[in-house]
Amino acid sequence: MVVAIIQARCNSKRFPNKVMKKINGKPLIEYVYKRIQKSKKIKKIIIACSSLMSDDPIANYCNKKKYLLLRGSLNNVLSRYSAVLKKYKLNYFVRITGDSPCIDPRLIDKAINIFKNKKCDLVTNVNPRSYPKGISVEVIKSQLIYDVEKKTNITRENKEHITSYFYKKKKNKYNIINFNNNNNYSKYSLAIDTIDDLKRLKSVLKKNFFFDFTWKQIFKTVYKNEN
Repeated sequence: MVVAIIQARCNSKRFPNKVMKKINGKPLIEYVYKRIQKSKKIKKIIIACSSLMSDDPIANYCNKKKYLLLRGSLNNVLSRYSAVLKKYKLNYFVRITGDSPCIDPRLIDKAINIFKNKKCDLVTNVNPRSYPKGISVEVIKSQLIYDVEKKTNITRENKEHITSYFYKKKKNKYNIINFNNNNNYSKYSLAIDTIDDLKRLKSVLKKNFFFDFTWKQIFKTVYKNEN
């Protein structure tokens, strides 16, 4: 069973409560969820947020929509993922962040296919990045999370940014495959980190056929004057 885990929180410093910000009456996290649902490979979607009161709006919404939810540590995101993996007995998972309403299900499926065919530890399109921010996909073997969790010298950064450890150690320890876009769009963003990001993306999010758009169609709509 292929599972996507959406990492979400409400206490973002740059844009508080962004994942619950409503566009056309739907919170941002629903846009992420519905885009992932378009994947042909994903069979289950789980939202992982913190147990803090600040994330109660996420939990309440998930309960209302009957979305699968697991709550854990705010800063130790590694342990939050580990709890999901153990509960659902996952051998690997797809990691998506909750500020990525433009995530492309086709890229998700591509990453899953590479992971299965190459039998690697981690498939990514962010190391190095060539896609716009907000189109990030990572397929990760669960054992990697368990291995790092056991280490005693894990930094706060490694606990909060769960793949940073693997990217730094990749040359001599992990089999990591990065797939690239033909053109380098790494300086652009289709994520929502700030209010300005929301203003830039709001019009395309409101389009009737948004959930069927590819990331390239979204990009061309948002950045009309770019190649």
